[in-house]
Amino acid sequence: MTTALITGSTAGIGAAFARRLAAQGHNLVLVARDTKRLGEQATELHDRHGIEAEVLAADLSTEEGIAAVEQRLGDRTHPVDLLVNNAGFGNKGRYLEVSMADELTMLKVHIEAVLRLTSAATESMRSRGRGGVINVASVAAFVPRGTYGASKAWVVHFTQGAARDLTGSGVRLMALCPGFVRTEFHQRAGMGTDNIPGWMWLDADKLVAAALADLARGKTVSVPDPRYKALMGVVKLAPRGLLGGVSSRTGRKYGPQ
Repeated sequence: MTTALITGSTAGIGAAFARRLAAQGHNLVLVARDTKRLGEQATELHDRHGIEAEVLAADLSTEEGIAAVEQRLGDRTHPVDLLVNNAGFGNKGRYLEVSMADELTMLKVHIEAVLRLTSAATESMRSRGRGGVINVASVAAFVPRGTYGASKAWVVHFTQGAARDLTGSGVRLMALCPGFVRTEFHQRAGMGTDNIPGWMWLDADKLVAAALADLARGKTVSVPDPRYKALMGVVKLAPRGLLGGVSSRTGRKYGPQ
């Protein structure tokens, strides 16, 4: 049986990955900050699917948290075959309205942790000639708006570049770029969602199924929904100046309230 390590596993997209992978028979390493929720999740998945579910309480906004997950990924006696870098969050407010401390914390989770954990995982995977990494980004990566989108743009470009460098190694890397997903993300950030049209919402379980299928097909970037694929097609064709203005207005309409 293969083993998957999922960060931010107790809610939203991370929890959907855990459910799907456990149902497929993968053992899991569940990573999040809340020890109680981790224990409950591990017990439920073990009892329902008969898989082994290891828990690792770690805060990826801290050096200690990142180092603990790095150490687990580097364990050659209990190798990880799939890494899902899902942990992340959003800050409420525009640029200069968010404290520098909060901005730097976001960059540590979205960039430093992703870089270090991907590197720890792929080094071990390359030596075995197999493995996969899914780095959860966002469609916000493709529009010029705010620190969140900028950090997710880094995730996409980093993943694409690393995937090219590892061509032929047996290790696959993919950036997953969802749109709005019904999770705890917006609530935790204090963002209102009542003004987001119903058609823009995605189901986390369907999104994960599509993402795993894209990884199996060897894609390096996955936008797993026809609606958002169409929107991203328009984004690619739009002039950057126009896109910046539209993005700003859309952020005010659908962003933090």
